[in-house]
This record gives sequence, structure tokens and C-alpha cells, in this order.
Amino acid sequence: MYAIVEIAGQQFKVEEGRYIYTNRLEGEANAELVIDKVLLVESAAGVKIGTPTVEGASVKGTILEHLKGEKVIVFKKKRRKSYQKQNGHRQALTKVQINQIIGA
Repeated sequence: MYAIVEIAGQQFKVEEGRYIYTNRLEGEANAELVIDKVLLVESAAGVKIGTPTVEGASVKGTILEHLKGEKVIVFKKKRRKSYQKQNGHRQALTKVQINQIIGA
């Protein structure tokens, strides 16, 4: 059983017992999280596709920790102009464990 959910404007395929990394979410570590924007649910009974969301479906999860992603280096250079600029960025992420998928 899996589901396609929308979290903070991004779509994720989630399964029970798996982890996902999303953009930083509100809430403390070990807090419960309920996601109501379920776009698709696949189970033994079949596939339910929402218009735009599946009525009565939700996904329950737990926020495990807040962390930072890998460093991305941004390097800009213009040749023969004595211009070069280096910048770095680390995205703020949240690790979420999916506990239960409730399909309607």
C-alpha cells in the first residue's frame, strides 16, 4: 500500500514504515503529523485517484528530527573580467517517518 501526498507544495510517494525528507516543517521532534492532502491511494482493493484529493484519506507520521542537507556550492565566474564569486547553501530539512496510511 502506498500513497501520493502533497507536503509544502511538493509531492511524495509514501509507504508505511518508510522515511521521507521534506522541507522544514513546523513542530518539534517526536511530534505527530497528519497529512490530509492525499492525491492517490493504492491498496489491495484498487487505486483511488482524487479530484484533486481523495475524500476521507489521510497519512499519519512522526517528525523524527530537523537537519540540514548536503552543501551545494554555487560558483559564478566571468572570464577576463576579474569576477568570480563562490557561495554555499544547505537546505533545512525534516525527517518524517510514515506510520499509517488511511484510505477511504
